[in-house]
Amino acid sequence: MTQTTEALTAGEAAGPPPSRRVRVHRAWFVAGVAFVTIIGAAAFRSLPSLLFDPLQDEFHWSRGTIGAAVSINLVLYGLTAPFAAALMDRFGIRRVVAIALMVIAIGSGLTVWMTAAWQLLLCWGLLVGLGSGSMALAFAATVTNRWFTERRGLVTGLLTAASASGQLIFLPVLSWIVTHHNWRPAAVTVALAALAVVPFVWLLLRDHPADVGLKPYGATEFVPKPAPVQGAARRTLKVLSSAVRTGPFWLLAGSFAICGASTNGLVQTHFVPAAHDHGMPITAAASLLAVIGVFDVVGTVASGWFTDRFEPRRLLAVYYSLRGVSLLFLPMLLVTPSVHPPMIFFIVFYGLDWVATVPPTIALCRELYGEDSAIVFGWVLASHQVGAALVAFLGGVARDTFGEYDVVWYASGALCAAAALMVLVIRRRPVRVGVALA
Repeated sequence: MTQTTEALTAGEAAGPPPSRRVRVHRAWFVAGVAFVTIIGAAAFRSLPSLLFDPLQDEFHWSRGTIGAAVSINLVLYGLTAPFAAALMDRFGIRRVVAIALMVIAIGSGLTVWMTAAWQLLLCWGLLVGLGSGSMALAFAATVTNRWFTERRGLVTGLLTAASASGQLIFLPVLSWIVTHHNWRPAAVTVALAALAVVPFVWLLLRDHPADVGLKPYGATEFVPKPAPVQGAARRTLKVLSSAVRTGPFWLLAGSFAICGASTNGLVQTHFVPAAHDHGMPITAAASLLAVIGVFDVVGTVASGWFTDRFEPRRLLAVYYSLRGVSLLFLPMLLVTPSVHPPMIFFIVFYGLDWVATVPPTIALCRELYGEDSAIVFGWVLASHQVGAALVAFLGGVARDTFGEYDVVWYASGALCAAAALMVLVIRRRPVRVGVALA
């Protein structure tokens, strides 16, 4: 752990600058800034499930229509991620993340003036989707890959848990605002939260350890900062073109699509309105969803620790299997409006498993695809969001059609069993696809 004490001269370009011992490596401060940034951006993820009833009451839009806006948001969240990872290689992390936060703020703030459904699709679907996609888990993967060579699983778990921490902070607050002051002040709160993080990103976040004369955490040699990669969009598509020719990519993408369908698309979007259908107050249902965020932090950090020590495929198989079983029991738990002990057990159990899948999935991408792993994971994340978007939309359609959500819970439980089988057949060998581009 070293830190620069004098600037590089022209004759010193071949090696790292002089250094001295420091107590805490700068990488942990960068990870801390990234953690706070993801927390601030997580406000937008807390709001959609709270909008169904208020928007339906005010504008008389169907749940399918509102679910379509959430679906666009989720799809763009996923499709933007791999391009954002490449843009970070080209323009730097700070610029991409700061602009993304401002786009989120604009999209959320404009919703307060909307009067038609297409405006919801534009603001919450398009703008917030594009901004949030640049703040996706590819951001966490990029920070981890650049700043750490050790403890990557743990750091990935911490940064993934940041999103759950943001949900924990914002969901009860936003549900109270929606209940007592309507949905517009809640949308403004989301916009202000995104803007509040921008100064932290711009002033404190650094793109690469070489910017401050440091080795990555755990590295034995100084790593020069790579030159900006030209043609971000071309590189992203070229990486995809190579990755789709490999079997592991489809298994990772398919299983992660089911992950998104059973979390963001299903529980995060439809749990609150489903519980409200059975008489549970919105604030109580939102508080339960926030409790999922509490245990999500514990589960994701623990999963990162496990990923540094155990085989990621087996971890994923266990996570998906347990998630599927828990979803099969949920319809029986929602028949009463009270918050009873079995429901609390489900919330705790599901929370521990919510995004525990992320650290082992990123680890497999890194192991299989090397230096292009952040972009490959971005495409895998895109499949996650496509799965989430489909269920966000189809869940609303199912509720409009059948008057209940039971069929969606059961179908998602069965899909989780399929995901467990998919990850077990992934072969753990580096994939020679020739995707690394200079």
